Amino acid sequence: MVEDVPEFELSDAESLVEWIERVAAVHEHRIVQLTYIFCSDDYLHQLNVEYLDHDTLTDVITFDNSDDADIIEGDIFISVERVRENAQDLGVSFRDELHRVMIHGVLHLLGYHDKDLLSQTAMRAKEDHCLSLRTF
Repeated sequence: MVEDVPEFELSDAESLVEWIERVAAVHEHRIVQLTYIFCSDDYLHQLNVEYLDHDTLTDVITFDNSDDADIIEGDIFISVERVRENAQDLGVSFRDELHRVMIHGVLHLLGYHDKDLLSQTAMRAKEDHCLSLRTF
């Protein structure tokens, strides 16, 4: 889904679905329902304030709607503006940064966290591994 960023279009959607399903399977999870909502900084900031009580910009917010440990069911909101700016700051392509953020949300649904430096480092390594599983 796309909210308030009409210029955004997701390319390679079919390949992305296959990749994300492969990542879930590697982690012995099954995707029941996974919705990506691509939006603006303003839209995501409002969610961050309203639902997480964080008055900051962020690139991704993940809501886990699953009741079962081996099921993925959730909503992942991604700020296209944040991803674009982060890609530029990091010197990587928009596509690669977008994929990193997309899989970051999935990793949260798989139970990974990034609240402290140690878990952030582990999350980055997991993201890198998942990105290496892309075949497109």
